[in-house]
Amino acid sequence: MFLNALPRSLRYVTQLTALSLVVVQLSACAPLVLGGAAATTAVVATDRRTAGEQVDDKTIGVKASVEANQILGDRPGRVNGSSYGGQLLLLGDVPTPEDSQKIEAAVKKIDSVKEVINRLRVGAPTELSVRTNDSWITTKVTTALINAQDVPSRTISVSTERGIVYLQGRVTQAEGERAAKAASTVSGVTQVVKLFEYVSAERVLLPQSANEANASVTPEPSTPNPSPSPNAPEVFTIN
Repeated sequence: MFLNALPRSLRYVTQLTALSLVVVQLSACAPLVLGGAAATTAVVATDRRTAGEQVDDKTIGVKASVEANQILGDRPGRVNGSSYGGQLLLLGDVPTPEDSQKIEAAVKKIDSVKEVINRLRVGAPTELSVRTNDSWITTKVTTALINAQDVPSRTISVSTERGIVYLQGRVTQAEGERAAKAASTVSGVTQVVKLFEYVSAERVLLPQSANEANASVTPEPSTPNPSPSPNAPEVFTIN
């Protein structure tokens, strides 16, 4: 909200500074994770991403904003990037379809980006009142996920754009269904889009160290997985 009020050039400098701080802070946190500090370990242990993936996702989000601002220049626009496990979701408003295409092409080149979900809207920037309501919906959905039974809320990322809720995370199919149902009960939500990476219950039970090791190993070819593809976002129907 604060950045949107700044001139484009100053916003760009601010984001570059933020990126530097992210790298420094995450680098400083790494020994704490390895050393087993209680506060930091709790965050990593409840997130199904590896520690390295969490670092990458925070960096991707900042870099995506920098790329978008360079393309838009001083023209009105608003781009928010949310990354989970290298899956980058783009939300916001841009002046032309060409801007949307250029931004998508630029962020695909960012290190560790595996997939880009482009949901940028072409048109005038969304009104402040709508954006404020979206932020409130995100807060309410996050709370609903925390209160829902058998939903791993700490490994699910929630984003809201014009009443549409987007859920990212690493979950089983059953957990994904429960999360979508919980989100759909929140007032103000018009649609729930699931962008989950589905994993087996067995993988969920693996210790964090095993997941770290698996992340660096190329999996062997296997039979096709019937799970929904992340390239085809699922829309949860709200009755």
